[in-house]
Amino acid sequence: MADLLKLLLRVGEKAANVARLCRQEAPLFQLLVQEKTGEDKNKKFVQDFKTLADVVIQEMIRHDVRVQFPEMAGFIHGEESNMFENGLGESVTVTVCTTEEETAKLLATVLDGDQTAASLLARAIHQDPATIEVSTDSLTIPLKPSELGIWIDPIDATSQYIKGREEVLEEGRLFPSGLHCALVLIGVYLRSTGEPVMGVINQPFNNKDPADRGWRGKHYWGVSCGSINICSESRPRNRSEGQRGLSVVLSSSEKQGVKEALTSVCGPDKLIYASGAGHKILCIIQGLADAYVLSEGSTFKWDSCAPHALLRALGGGVVDLAMCLQQSDSGAQDPSTELTYHLPRTDRKGAERWANHGGLVAYRDSSQLRSIIGALKGKL
Repeated sequence: MADLLKLLLRVGEKAANVARLCRQEAPLFQLLVQEKTGEDKNKKFVQDFKTLADVVIQEMIRHDVRVQFPEMAGFIHGEESNMFENGLGESVTVTVCTTEEETAKLLATVLDGDQTAASLLARAIHQDPATIEVSTDSLTIPLKPSELGIWIDPIDATSQYIKGREEVLEEGRLFPSGLHCALVLIGVYLRSTGEPVMGVINQPFNNKDPADRGWRGKHYWGVSCGSINICSESRPRNRSEGQRGLSVVLSSSEKQGVKEALTSVCGPDKLIYASGAGHKILCIIQGLADAYVLSEGSTFKWDSCAPHALLRALGGGVVDLAMCLQQSDSGAQDPSTELTYHLPRTDRKGAERWANHGGLVAYRDSSQLRSIIGALKGKL
């Protein structure tokens, strides 16, 4: 498990390098975007974009994990199809080849023969990042790679990545939108039960280096398996008793009824709106808000698996909202309501097979979860 965590941190940083590279080349970035259609389209948005950066990152992570852990090959899942259509209308299956030169040649077919851009991407794919310092050598967990599966969201909050609005982040303050919302999410789950046991989050656009004005990232990780719970983030401090009301982060498109119901447990101005499912859960991990509530089934296993593992390591979790509302008041603490990641919905097609159909609540304190479920009961 220590070796797997080190690998995922490394490929997460490689993924961040690719994401940054694609934004640095403006003409390349315009070329890379195409709209999703059909069963792969997220029903929540009028336009939902897939970029070559998404596909390249996903296939790079899949390739690197297969090389080191071949027993996981059939259980590495991602958001994107690796079929990409170039400007000539030709469909190309994007894969990572054995050598940088072979990968560049393949990418050139996607990029309409642009050898320079293809070579830049191939170099980022095949080049190891700078060493990531993390103390995992003493991490001993009784799990084998053959027991695990992986969910990859190569660039969560793609719309924010495309818009590219820059924000200067401040410690302890939630910024609802901007490039920092775009995250690389890699979650590990148990094949037998679907429990999330490890998560790596890379935030490629965390801050700009004042010297060269280049973007620098930040990574977060967590492991939760039985009695072992370790996270790169500290458990957020409890708020003082005098501070009234929970702070809940929502999507701007959330139902009015949900907003009104939550005002009974939230203090003034404590309903916060932010972009990106992964980003919203990261805000809970960081203690910038107490919970994330979503009543629609518009998130997917690749959105929630990685941050779910970090929340579990901090004593929280992510539950199916509909299941919690159907159970008694104590149902908010029932382990069976926690999201799992191993079984598709057989009555759905395409991406919808892996949607979190019942909505969700991401939380870090079970008492706060009970308050939220109590406020929403009978309102949905």
